[in-house]
Amino acid sequence: MKTLGLIGGMSWESTAIYYRLLNEIVRERLGGLHSAKLLLWSFDFAEIADRQHAGDWEGAGALLVEAARGLEAAGAQGLVICTNTMHKLAGAVEAAISIPLIHIADATARAALETGVKRPALLATRFTMEQDFYKGRLADKYGLQPVVPDQAGRDMVHKVIYDELCQGVVNGESKAAYVEEVGRMLRDEKIDGLIMGCTEITMLIGQDDFDIPVFDTTRIHAEAAVDFALS
Repeated sequence: MKTLGLIGGMSWESTAIYYRLLNEIVRERLGGLHSAKLLLWSFDFAEIADRQHAGDWEGAGALLVEAARGLEAAGAQGLVICTNTMHKLAGAVEAAISIPLIHIADATARAALETGVKRPALLATRFTMEQDFYKGRLADKYGLQPVVPDQAGRDMVHKVIYDELCQGVVNGESKAAYVEEVGRMLRDEKIDGLIMGCTEITMLIGQDDFDIPVFDTTRIHAEAAVDFALS
């Protein structure tokens, strides 16, 4: 089994889910007392979030590169960035290390294609919904047609992520708002699936809330990471 290096703490709420999933999936596949071989670099998320909202992606990238190099030096054989948004900096991270990066958008796109979904809704942070690093990869590399909410919807989804989910708050009213927004997109935008494109969203909604395929990027990413670790 290869050792995975996790860049986490963005937020720690979803990193804790990653840790549980990675170990559970390894146990499911290997049985007995097996668990994942993991090295974790966990940020103080405030340092990252401040740079995100200030548009200081260069500064955020420098922090991620430092983390990635540290994990590689410590013995990691593959890298997992435990967040969708910070894959904006995946290229800079990959260029700074010699070990493979398991990319969350690639794993998610493959899962969507396996189910025949072509036009998924993308709920995520404002950065992921409005910038092209994630949507463009889904479209250009895999032929998907991701659809994001309108301005009001994007503001609502982003606010719930940072003001609630990243702080461990799971609110029934916010869940209803997410479900309502997906319903509007199903009616008005003709979506045929839903990508939960922020790793915290799995705390709020899931497949049981919808009649269309739902792609939990946290679990999908963890599955892909274990595939690599056991290959």
